[in-house]
This record gives sequence, structure tokens and C-alpha cells, in this order.
Amino acid sequence: MEWFAAGDYELAREVLQRGIAALYLIAFISAANQFPVLLGERGLSPAPWFLRRVSFKQSPSLFHWGYSDDRLLAVAAIGAGISATLIVGLPQSGPLWLPMLAFLLIWAAYLSIVNIGQTFYGFGWESLLLEAGFIVAFLGSNQVSPPLLTILFLRWLVFRLEFGAGMIKMRGGREWRDLTALMYHHETQPMPNPISWFAHHLPKWFHRAEVLGSHFAQLVVPFFLFAPQPVASVAAILIILTQLWLVVTGNFAWLNWITIVLAFCAIDDETMRMLLPWLGFDTAFPPTPLWFDVVVIAVIAFLLVLSWRPLANLFARHQLMNASFNRYHLVNAYGVFGTVTKVRIEVIVEGCADERPGPSSEWIPYEFKGKPGDVRRMPPQVAPYHLRLDWLMWFLALGSPDSRWFQMLVVKLLEGDGRTLRLLDANPFPDGPPRWIRARAFRYRYSTWAEHRETGAWWVRTPAGTLLAPVALPR
Repeated sequence: MEWFAAGDYELAREVLQRGIAALYLIAFISAANQFPVLLGERGLSPAPWFLRRVSFKQSPSLFHWGYSDDRLLAVAAIGAGISATLIVGLPQSGPLWLPMLAFLLIWAAYLSIVNIGQTFYGFGWESLLLEAGFIVAFLGSNQVSPPLLTILFLRWLVFRLEFGAGMIKMRGGREWRDLTALMYHHETQPMPNPISWFAHHLPKWFHRAEVLGSHFAQLVVPFFLFAPQPVASVAAILIILTQLWLVVTGNFAWLNWITIVLAFCAIDDETMRMLLPWLGFDTAFPPTPLWFDVVVIAVIAFLLVLSWRPLANLFARHQLMNASFNRYHLVNAYGVFGTVTKVRIEVIVEGCADERPGPSSEWIPYEFKGKPGDVRRMPPQVAPYHLRLDWLMWFLALGSPDSRWFQMLVVKLLEGDGRTLRLLDANPFPDGPPRWIRARAFRYRYSTWAEHRETGAWWVRTPAGTLLAPVALPR
């Protein structure tokens, strides 16, 4: 069926397949490094305990047939291995069914991890990665032209992602409507990066322009993804440019990176030849086998049926943000930062080795890999890697209702648990665990240019209360 083929999107397919596979690789590496500590057999929120409370129907996962940390690492290793082959294009150069099988395998493997990940995997970009991985499975191999229906459905995904985020903002805090949101955001975002401090100190008129640009990119541009070329390509490039600014100024795991990759679904080969004339690729393909056409039509039809609730959600008065309407994380609702925090509160965890802490006792802070702590440390660049514990510490400071994991973190620190300590930047008690742990809240703000020149500090902080009074393990 010639009408079914999108031969002008060969390079887009290469970017989509390899880019999504690269993000799966990062996700599996992140799971191998962090899941056993956070959610493993002796984790902060043990997955075996969760699996005893939910059925496969409620939360599909391979681990319903038995969880162990070794099995988790095996699944992550297999997923990472398959993702690596997709990055270099090995399955894509084989039979038509091979890349489809490879993507469905890593989708199923990561779904098994996300569905038992509880709070630590409750981020919108987990669902986004799962949905994207499932859809690109039906882009075909190098032996056939990219299916037009798959390309169009990927545009529908980008539309929901961008327009959903824009509508959340318009329905959210007043700061998005009066154009002041980005006067606060660079300072109060969950995990600033090395450029965030400089972005915050840009003029107020620039921050207002940032908000206007965000509204235009999320509320207007997405509609043009469905326009004829080259308009659709221009719309996709505008989305990519706005996402690159977010990459430069913050750490949002792989959210911005996957949006950039997905936006390529609207950039045709002619536009890519204009932008990158040195790239050559073949756009002559033999006829697509009928069986593959039938599979793609059936899958897209199924996904369109699932699209009803996300579509209604976009225009609902009480729009849901980052919501999955099915347990397989297909055709989800997206949107972030409906409101912007005006004041940054950081929870600083400290330990004391004294038998009985007093006014003169020394309390030594635990530094995390990504979240602010030491005021003289420049915020690091960690994205697209996802530091899950650091992100939850930001939610904890906002008053997250689920803090059981934090109670277990305190216990692990009092025990001197080596695996937990490896999630932190350093162990301030190398000779043995502290006797006491406490957690204090501080109001953090960026230093001014003058303060930074004088002290070298990136932050200025003032005490804002006590989250956890000193506690010790019973003896």
C-alpha cells in the first residue's frame, strides 16, 4: 500500500529508533545502579513487599513470578544489551520483525521495573519512555519505508506532551499568566545545573520573554505538527530549540532529551538535507509486506481507541498531569510545573558521632550527588541520568505525603549501610556510622553576583525549621 508508506522520513526513523534506544540504555543503567538500593530486597521501599499487595492485573511485571536483586540486575542487563544493539542499528539491518521484537522486549522489561517502582518511579518521563518505546517498535527496519501511520501517531504523542504541558500552565499558577514564572523557576527547580544560576540572573524582561516563548511553543506550535511540509518541520525545529534551552538550564532526567528525539517525527528528509547536507541515506524501498501493514494498522487503531481519555483530559477543567490511564503506560497524559515554587526549601540531613549531642556537638551534613547542599558547590550536570533519591528529597521539602522511604533512609544511615551511602556524594563518617541523625530545613536562594565574587558561594541559606529531631537506633 503506497499511501501507507512515509518514504520521506528515513532519517527521522534513524533518529527515533536510535535515540529512544539510547534513553532506554540510560534508564536500564539507572535501574541497575539505584533500584536494588531504593527498592530491592533490603531497599527503602522493598519491591517484594509491594508485590505481595498487588496482582499482575493491577501492575503487570515479570517480577510477579519472583523478585530478587539478582533478577532485577539480569533484566536491566538484558534490556541494556538489547538497547545497545538498537543504538548501533543491528536489529534495524535485519529482518522486518527484528527491530519490532527488540523494542517490545525492552518495553516489557522496563514496564516490569516501572510497575513495581512505586514512588521512586512515579515520574511522567517513565510513562513517556514506555509509550515512545512501544510506538517506535512499529517503525519497521531498513528494508521498508517508515509507516506513515506510525509517524503520525508519534506526532500525536508530541502534541499531547507539549500541548498538555501548556494547558497545565494556563490552568495552574498565576505566575504563568502574568509572565513571572521563570523569575523563580531557575532558582527553585528540583535540580539546578551549572547554567541555572546564570539563567536566574538574566534580566526580568528576558524571563518574561521565556514564558511567552514557552506558551507559544506549547500552545500554538504543536498544532502545526500536522501541517504540510515544510511547516511541520519548522514546528518540530521550534520545539527542539525550546527543549534545548531547558537542557542547558536544568536537570530534568531524560524528559527534554526524549522530547527532542520525538520531535524528529515531523522533520522530513528534504528538511534534513537542507540542515545537514553531508548526510546521505537511501530512500528507495521495496514494497512493504502485507503482514506488517496489517500489524501497524491494528496497533495504531488500538492506540487511537486508548487516546480518547487523554484527549478529553487535555480540555478537562480539572486536567490530570502525568497520568496513565492503563497499566501498560500507553497513550498517557503529560504536563509539568503547573505551578512554580516561589521559595526553595532544602532538607539537609546531618549526623553526629557524640554519645549525647549537645550545644557544642559537631553535626556533619550528608552531601547528595545532585541536589543543593554545600553552598559553595556549583550545581552539577547530571541529566539525562536520573538521580531518583535526590528528586524525592526535593518533594520531601515540599511536604510530600509519602515519607516512609525517608524514615528508612535515616535507619540506613544510622546503620552505615554501604549501598545506601554509595547513592550519596560521599560518606562523611568513613570510620563508622554516626550515633545520631537529624534533618533540618533551610531556605536557599541564589547568591548575587557581588556575593558570589566575595565568597565563591552559589547559594545563600537561612534556617527554616526542623524536619526531624535527633534520632538514634535503640541499643
